[in-house]
Amino acid sequence: MLNLLNHIDGQWLPSASGETIEQLNPADLAQVTCRFQRSTRDDVRCAIRAAERAFTSWSGLTMARRAAVLGDGVVCMRSRRAEIARTIVAENGKTMREALGEIDAAAQEMAWQIQEGLRLPGEIVPSAHAGVLAYTVRRPLGVVSVISPWNFPFNVPARKCTPALICGNTVVFKPASLTPGSGAWFVRVLEEAGLPPGVLNLVTGDGATVGDELVRNPAIRAISFTGSTPVGMGIHRAAAEGLIKTQMEMGGKNALVVLADADLDAAAEATVLGAFACAGQWCTSTSRAIVAEPVREDFTRRVLARVAQLQIGHGDREATSMGPVCGRSQMEGILQAIARATREGARLVCGGQRLRAGGLEAGCFIAPTVFTDVDPQMSVARDEIFGPVLAILGAAGLDEALALANDSDFGLSSSLYTASLASALHFVERSQVGLTHVNLPTSLKEPQLPFGGIKHSGIGTPEAGHGGIDFFTRHQAVYMRHAVP
Repeated sequence: MLNLLNHIDGQWLPSASGETIEQLNPADLAQVTCRFQRSTRDDVRCAIRAAERAFTSWSGLTMARRAAVLGDGVVCMRSRRAEIARTIVAENGKTMREALGEIDAAAQEMAWQIQEGLRLPGEIVPSAHAGVLAYTVRRPLGVVSVISPWNFPFNVPARKCTPALICGNTVVFKPASLTPGSGAWFVRVLEEAGLPPGVLNLVTGDGATVGDELVRNPAIRAISFTGSTPVGMGIHRAAAEGLIKTQMEMGGKNALVVLADADLDAAAEATVLGAFACAGQWCTSTSRAIVAEPVREDFTRRVLARVAQLQIGHGDREATSMGPVCGRSQMEGILQAIARATREGARLVCGGQRLRAGGLEAGCFIAPTVFTDVDPQMSVARDEIFGPVLAILGAAGLDEALALANDSDFGLSSSLYTASLASALHFVERSQVGLTHVNLPTSLKEPQLPFGGIKHSGIGTPEAGHGGIDFFTRHQAVYMRHAVP
């Protein structure tokens, strides 16, 4: 069993508290996968001071030199792919296929952001004054904090830390307490690649202590966070007091709309993928299917047929297509949400219970769950459940379906299945989300486009795309007289 240490100023160190926290395998709660540090505020402050000391030399390197180090990190990441995946499976419960896919996506995110740094543009503009050169440049912010989630414990740190580092910032990184070893792997591969001490520091522990210091410490110049909406809103409020930039990626209640002219097999396949991959724990998971009434029953039959083919089990088994949810607290919250939906009158047509048979009794396994006869005001149609639960709602047509999809506090992702270009363009224009799709799953994203939501799903510059570099830099305008008029 691993005793996971903090990583501060290039050294793996125990916390000043001397205390550790156990991380349990969600597929078998009797198995402790690692013990990680219950860090104190002093540990966090030590990491921040290390990042401050490292900032001058790291930001003083050329962009090409920083890119070379980070590029070597991508090479190390790919060489350690199998080891990292085993940690993700043990900590998060993903299938091996899903874990390997996460690492591959992280490598793609890193490679794209490294090249984005090398492309980092300024702008030369005409000056109204003769003999004056007017232009802009981008500068790093300084020390930034990254607080990452447990659902993508390796990919999200790569997506957040890479643009911060390529631009010359130094980072203090707090991984989620459910998946500390996966976050530590990201630091380890960059250490192996030759990242200088203090440039990327890792501190584990409670959000109320470690996270709060990373939000309120005056040396922090920006915070990139992924997690729940209530926590994200609290961070945003606290950061505002210190005029600290925030990038908040929070909750979702993503809708996939199916019109009567849609390819129902493709729509059902995308719905099951979006609802039950990674046990429904993507930020962009499909939690609502809003279906035109003429095809709702046919669509539902196709979804249920595909759900019946899912193999639920331990993620390290090749036949498994869906693993456990990530921990006892998550399991209990999901089961409570299912019970509430049943009390409110939604019709449970599939799943709805914890799975114990076949060697699953010690884990956090929940059967893929589908509700029909869902009223738009029911909790199952409105609350983020973040688990393998799908609500199917009916709609008369495109306008009603769009209204239902937009009737949410959240605005992260949406999708429409249709054969009509006019319907597609109408939907894309009016869907109140940060990313939308046509004839594709709600979960699809690529590194070259921004990733972030609106409403209660996110605030600040989106991640990925050009947004990563934008968020972790500041603009500086320059006026230079080079000739006497």
